[in-house]
Amino acid sequence: MKAITRVLETCLYATDLDAMEAFYTDVLGLQVYSKAPGKFLFFRLPNQMLLIFNPDKTEHQTDRVNGALVPPHGARGAGHVAFAMPDDELDVWKEWLEGRGVPIESEVEWPRGGRSVYFRDPAGNCIELASPRIWGLE
Repeated sequence: MKAITRVLETCLYATDLDAMEAFYTDVLGLQVYSKAPGKFLFFRLPNQMLLIFNPDKTEHQTDRVNGALVPPHGARGAGHVAFAMPDDELDVWKEWLEGRGVPIESEVEWPRGGRSVYFRDPAGNCIELASPRIWGLE
């Protein structure tokens, strides 16, 4: 069997998808790839998808695509996602976020090198901008 080589999707959960759409488009600059009002938002990054589901609508609902069952999706409470960011762009992002009223929760200088900037989205999810060097990646 071949090794798994990357994460394709990352999911977060929120009930106020309008607030999430505004935050991820206006503050983080992502573009909506697909959405179903009140149910989900999908954002496409170069090599990955960020999926945001409203668990009130998706944790018990079963959909079918081409006749195949799509299992329910749902979780409660704050999640976490880290976006890869070159070290030299972290200060620019920090200033951008603060200028839009997004409080920086923490900054960490990691022992392997690289650093992380943490903040929260409107649903309380922990969002991290981090140098891939924190994991020894480039």
